Amino acid sequence: LPLRLSQKHTRPSPGTSSEHAATATLPAAFSDLLPHFLVEPEDEYIVKNKPVTLTCRSTPATQIYFKCNGEWVHQDDHLIERTVDPATALPVMQVKIDITRQQVEKIFGLDEYWCQCVAWSTTGTQKSQKAYIRIAYLRKNFEEEPLGKEVALDQEVLLHCHPPEGVPPAEVEWQRNEDVIDPASDPNFFITADHNLIIKQARLADTGNYTCVAKNIVARRKSTSATVLVYVDGGWSEWSKWSACNADCSMWRSRECTQPSPGTGGKDCQGLVLQSLNCTSEQCPQSVSGAEDVALYVGMVAVALCLTLLLIVVVLVYRRKKEGLDADVADSSILTTGFQPMGIKPSKPGVWAPRPQNSHLLTIQPDLTTTTTSYQGTLRSRHDTTGKFSMTNGPLLDPLPNGSHTLHNGKLNSDPAEFVSRLSTQSYFKTLPRDVANTSYGTFNFLGGRLTIPNTGISLLIPPEAIPRGKIYEIYLTVQRKEDLRLPLAGCQTLLSPIVSCGPPGVVLSRPVILSMDHCSDACPENWAVRLKKQNYEGTWEDVLVMGEELVSEPYYCQLEAETCRVFSEQLGRFALVGESLHMGAAKRLRLVLFSDAYCSTLEYNIRVYCMDDTQDVFKEVMQMERQLGGRLIDEPHVLLFKDSYHNLRLSIHDMPQAHWRSKLLAGYQEIPFYHIWNGSQRYLHCTFTLERLSLSTCELTCQLCVWQVEGEGQSFSLDFNIAKDTRAVDSEFLLMDTNATALAGPSAFQIPYLIRQKICSSLDAPCPNGADWRMLAQRLKLERHMSFFASKASPTSVILDLWEAQHFHSGNINQLATVMADIGKQEAMIFLVSDGEC
Repeated sequence: LPLRLSQKHTRPSPGTSSEHAATATLPAAFSDLLPHFLVEPEDEYIVKNKPVTLTCRSTPATQIYFKCNGEWVHQDDHLIERTVDPATALPVMQVKIDITRQQVEKIFGLDEYWCQCVAWSTTGTQKSQKAYIRIAYLRKNFEEEPLGKEVALDQEVLLHCHPPEGVPPAEVEWQRNEDVIDPASDPNFFITADHNLIIKQARLADTGNYTCVAKNIVARRKSTSATVLVYVDGGWSEWSKWSACNADCSMWRSRECTQPSPGTGGKDCQGLVLQSLNCTSEQCPQSVSGAEDVALYVGMVAVALCLTLLLIVVVLVYRRKKEGLDADVADSSILTTGFQPMGIKPSKPGVWAPRPQNSHLLTIQPDLTTTTTSYQGTLRSRHDTTGKFSMTNGPLLDPLPNGSHTLHNGKLNSDPAEFVSRLSTQSYFKTLPRDVANTSYGTFNFLGGRLTIPNTGISLLIPPEAIPRGKIYEIYLTVQRKEDLRLPLAGCQTLLSPIVSCGPPGVVLSRPVILSMDHCSDACPENWAVRLKKQNYEGTWEDVLVMGEELVSEPYYCQLEAETCRVFSEQLGRFALVGESLHMGAAKRLRLVLFSDAYCSTLEYNIRVYCMDDTQDVFKEVMQMERQLGGRLIDEPHVLLFKDSYHNLRLSIHDMPQAHWRSKLLAGYQEIPFYHIWNGSQRYLHCTFTLERLSLSTCELTCQLCVWQVEGEGQSFSLDFNIAKDTRAVDSEFLLMDTNATALAGPSAFQIPYLIRQKICSSLDAPCPNGADWRMLAQRLKLERHMSFFASKASPTSVILDLWEAQHFHSGNINQLATVMADIGKQEAMIFLVSDGEC
C-alpha cells in the first residue's frame, strides 16, 4: 500500500529552505520532471453559510500552495496529504483549503472571488486553472409572471415567465394543476429558450391553473397561478331538408347549434335557426282567385302609391324649412341665449335680500312677448329660453362697443366615422383611434364652446375669444387606448391619466383652452413629481411642465385637484400625465370592480375582479367589454390605495357554504405582480375565481372576497345574491349616466351669459385699493395658489371664470358665484339673484 500522510504545514515565504514541512524531496530519478495536475480546483457555490472545499493534486511535486485573488493563502489553512502512485512509483501530493462566505463577501462588488493552486518540483512550477467561488441565491419575486387567459378551442396560448434573479441561474419548469408538464411526453406543449410556455392548440383538457416554477441549489420558487380557460364556440349542424310548400306558398328549413355545442362560456352560434323561402308558382297549392282577390290587390297598390307621394311632400317641406333656418344670425341678442335667470329663495328672511337703495338691480325681466328662438348647428342652446330680454340701463347692461356681431352657424358633419377617417389619412393623425364612441368634435368661432367625451371625465373648454374673430375651427377631442399608443416610462414613473388628443395641432389660439381629465394619484404633492407630457410632430414625448415648477411665461399650466387635472394650454396636441414617486408612501388609486356571468346554466360560475386605474375612461371601457361578454356588475366598486412598495396585489375568496359551493382555485390566493399594476399600461388587469356549485338547483351564493396589497391597504366585498336572478339595487346603467351633448357651441356651452361675463371682467380686472378685485375672487374660490398665473394674463378675471366654468359645468350654481361677488362688494353681482316668480 502507498504511504499516506495527513497533516498541516506552514507555508514558506519566497526563498524558504527545503526543510519546511510542506516540502518534499524527490528521488534523483524524478528530479527532472515538471509537476502534473491530477486534480484541479473547480468552480463552487456557497449555499447559505456552508463553506466549500477546494482540492488540488499533483505529481511529482515538492510543494503545492493556493493563491486566492492574487494573494497566497495562509500556511495554516492548507491540509496536505502525500501518497505514492503504485503504478509509476511517483510521489503524489494533495492540498485542500476551505473557503467561507465571509471571505467571499469581503471583496463583494470589486471582483469575483477566485483561487488557483501552484505546484513546484525541482525542475519548475505549474499553475492550475482558476476556480471561481460565488455566493448562491435565488430572489423571491419573479420578474414576469404568467397571466390568466380565456381562449377559444384550438387557439395558440402563450404564457410568459421570467424567473427571479439567481446564482446559479434558475432552472424553470411548468406545472398544470400542480402536475409537472413534460413536453417530451405531450408535444402539444413547448417551453421556449426564455422559459415561456406555448400551448400549440388549446384543448378542453388544457383548462387549469398554470404555475411557473424556478429552482436552483438554494431554493425553489413558484409564481402566482394563471388560470387558462378554454371555451368552445358553438357551430351549426347542416340544414335540414326543405319542407313542403304550405298554404302561404312558402317552405322552410332549420338547423341546430350542436357542431359543437357552446361550452365553458363560449359564444352561441350566430345566424338564423329557421330559414324560409317563397315557393315557385308551380310548387304552390292551387287555388281559385275570385273578384274579391283582384279588388284587394288593386287597393293595396293604391295605398302604396299614396304613401309614397306623401313621403315625397314631407321631405321637400322639411328641406325648405331647414334652408331657411341655416341663415347666419346678425343680432347681439344671441349673446344672451344661454342666460336663464336663476334664483335661490332665502332660508331665513332677509338672507338674500338686497339693500333697498339697490332694488333697481332686480328689474331685469324677460320679454315674454318674444317667441322662443331655436338655433341649429353649433349654436344650439342647452336651455329653453326666450330669444331676447328687456334690460334696464344699469352699469352692467351697457351695449358692447362693437355693437352687433355676425355669428357663423357652422354645421356638424352628419357622419362621425367619416370625420375620424378623414383625419386619420393625414400624417400626424395616423395614430388617432377610429373608435367613434370615444371621439367628439364640433365647429367653433370666437364665442367658444365645449367638447365632452361622455362617461370618461374628459372635456375641452374653449373659452370665448380663444379663437380669433373671423376664424372658424373644426376641433376634435379623443382618448387613446393605451395599447394603441405606448408611452415610454422610466424608473418609478407611472401613467396617472388617460392619453388624450385634441386638435388639430398648430391652430392659432388667442387664449388658453382648458383640458380636463381624470388622474389616479393620491393627490399628495409631497409624494410625487408630476409631469405633463406632450407628443411632438416626430412622435417623441417631451416634458412640457413639472407640477410645482410652472413658469407663467410658458404656454402650459396645470391645476391638480383630488381626482381631476385641469390643463391650460395655448396649443392643441396629445397629452398625458406621468408621475414619479418620491418615496414608498406615494400611492395610486385603484378601482376594484366585480363582474359575473349574467346567465349560468352549468355547474361552474365565474367571478371576475378587475383592478384598474381609478379613472372614468378605463371604467367605461371595462363596462362596455363586460356588456359584450354578457357580464353583470355584482357589487359597488371599491377604491384601494396601491403604494409604491414593490409588493404585489393579492386576491382571495372565503366563507363559501361548503355544502353547496367549492372553489377550483388550488392555491390560497391569486396574485398580480406589482409592476403590472404600477406602470399603468395594462388596462384590463383582472383575476377570475372559478367556483363550482354541487347542484344545478343551487342559486344562492354568499362569500367574502378580499383584495389587499402585501403589507399595505386592503378592501373586502361581502357578496350575498342569487346567481339566477339579479334582485339587488346595483345597476351598471346607473353608473353611466352622462347624457350631455358631446359638442356645445356658443352661449349654450357656458353657465355665465356672455354679456354678464364681459361686465364682470371689466369690473374686477382693474386693481382696487381695498383688494376688491380679481384677487379676492380667486381667494373666495380657493384658487389663490395660482395668483401669479392669473396675474400674467391680460384679463385675470376671465381666466378665473374659465376655470370656474370647467369645474362646474355639470353642478355649477350661478347664484353661488353671485354670492361670492356680493361678498367682494361688487353690487353688480346682484343681477343674478332673481326670484323664481320673476323668472
